[in-house]
Amino acid sequence: MYRPRMPIRMRFTTWRSLATAAVAALVAVLVTPMAAHPAPQESRPVHSYENAVREAVWVDTGLDGDSDGKSDRVAVDIVRPREPAQQGRKIPVIMDASPYYSCCGRGNESQRKTYDAAGNVVQMPLFYDNYFVPRGYAFVGVDLAGTNRSDGCVDVGGRSDIQSAKAVVDWLNGRARAYTSRTGTTTAKASWTNGRTGMIGKSWDGTIANGVAATGVKGLKTIVPISAISTWYDYYFSKGAPLYDSGPDWLSNYVDSPDARAKCAAVQQELVAGAPRTGDRTPLWSERDYVKAASKVKASVFLIHGMQDLNVRMQHVGPWWDALAKNGVERKIWLSQTGHVDPFDFRRTAWVDTLHRWFDHELLGYDNGIDREPMADIERHPDQWVTSKAWPPRGTDTTTLRPAEGGQEGVGTLGLRKGSGTETFTDNPQLSETDWAAQIDTSTPDKAGFVTGPLTRDLRVSGSSKVTVTATPTTSTAHLSAVLVDLGPDTIRDYAASGEGISTLTDRTCWGVSTTGDSSCFRETQAKTTDVDYTVVSRGWADLGNHASGTGVPLTPGKAYTITLDLGATDHVVPAGHRLALIVAGTDKDLIDPPSTTPTLTVDLSRTSARVPLVGGAAAFARATAGSASAAPESTPLDGVQAPRTAQRVPEGAR
Repeated sequence: MYRPRMPIRMRFTTWRSLATAAVAALVAVLVTPMAAHPAPQESRPVHSYENAVREAVWVDTGLDGDSDGKSDRVAVDIVRPREPAQQGRKIPVIMDASPYYSCCGRGNESQRKTYDAAGNVVQMPLFYDNYFVPRGYAFVGVDLAGTNRSDGCVDVGGRSDIQSAKAVVDWLNGRARAYTSRTGTTTAKASWTNGRTGMIGKSWDGTIANGVAATGVKGLKTIVPISAISTWYDYYFSKGAPLYDSGPDWLSNYVDSPDARAKCAAVQQELVAGAPRTGDRTPLWSERDYVKAASKVKASVFLIHGMQDLNVRMQHVGPWWDALAKNGVERKIWLSQTGHVDPFDFRRTAWVDTLHRWFDHELLGYDNGIDREPMADIERHPDQWVTSKAWPPRGTDTTTLRPAEGGQEGVGTLGLRKGSGTETFTDNPQLSETDWAAQIDTSTPDKAGFVTGPLTRDLRVSGSSKVTVTATPTTSTAHLSAVLVDLGPDTIRDYAASGEGISTLTDRTCWGVSTTGDSSCFRETQAKTTDVDYTVVSRGWADLGNHASGTGVPLTPGKAYTITLDLGATDHVVPAGHRLALIVAGTDKDLIDPPSTTPTLTVDLSRTSARVPLVGGAAAFARATAGSASAAPESTPLDGVQAPRTAQRVPEGAR
């Protein structure tokens, strides 16, 4: 059939319309699925946990800690989804490097690794593998050198400990060698991972995460240290004052495997020689100070700690947090009212959800907004949490508070004006911070107390305090304690009781997928509370012989010395109607060991002060202490509050 030809102008217009339609259709094909399927914000449990790959490799650390002439290999147990490997996809890793997988167990139920006949892990302690493997992560449990199935020796936070985990990060990123057996020559490749690693763990495990991050190792993207040490000297001493009656050799011997115990006598001796009970700072402690290496940290940090942790005390939070901030590290923090307790046991639902979102953001790169949420979650009352956009919050200013004489000996005032005169006390190692606080309004020979009037407004302490004391001893040795106390009634978590602020129930809840050999169900917990008439906000200790340097020296009786005590970080609101107190005393029973003598100390109030981080600074303190409020009730002894020294040293406390 004949068709007349279109004019050129009409043909061009028609062609352009057709071309535009074709391009639009192509764009629709390419773009519409993206619009229909936006970027994921949450990993989903789409992979089989029951069918997961379970394998073990031994990573060469490059060290010979047990001096057997062979490079140490550390055991690495892996649980990872099988499907991504089949699809050629590479996945990130969540790692917990621990000395406790065999000797003591992990978590509130002291779970240990178990294995099948082929030596592959059946039960991996805690919920991490059950929950995250179905969501597309690999979980890796590393036995530190000298523990469980690893070679080498435990050196308590030193080079061997840190290299145990760093070498695994290197292997995951193709920079180290691993083998399919402890002594064989068949190598193993981590071809299934993209190398992006997040480390997590409580106590010693979290400490290893801090230490590995401080090496700056490539591939470590985030760490989640829970109740973790930032410098090992501050775990055993506080400016020379001994916190425990044994050194790191005791801890090493406790977690050593039988094989390591037979080979590691030399390492044990190095720990004894390098950590004298004098409290002197030695090269051993310098090697185990991660704060000084914080400038190397490239990983983000999600830090969790109990403000009443009397095992790994809050002194490990402030300096580490501040050093990370100085280095511009992305940070998030949770501060609870508990002692040495995992967030899985004090805020379980919120914890699993937050940790999930944190790892999704840091390891999978999901834009789920967690990086734009408040930096800090703080437990203000049992199970009652508040948030802070930044921590410490903006507007916090270090304020110098000064003690002054009061109406009776040993019972003074605390304010902004410089005091004069002296206060005298005699060290009594049988008394503790709770005894002093209970008798704050009474003249007693064992402490000097200084108190504000009842506050007319709330006053928030946020961060780390320092107390500078000038004291004249009567003997050649003297220990000091400084304690900030909120005087007034409250209901708090009973951190001094067994459980350190939680009670473990019989019912279970499940977090992830279970198998016959590895249940995802754990016993529920609830807050264990107690009614109090005062709350210890923060505390710190020192050996007065360390007044000049990191080496203790004998004191000259009758001579005045000045020393600054570092109090643990905190975030606490002293409410209107309560009073804020500063106590200066000697040995804090169960928290530090007494000196070799029993000194009487005379404190020069004109040269003694407390530098306290207050939200709103000195102006907020002045407003809160202006006028008057109804008097707070008299303090009474807090039943049962004492630091269970034995519990701090047994495996349960150490975990």
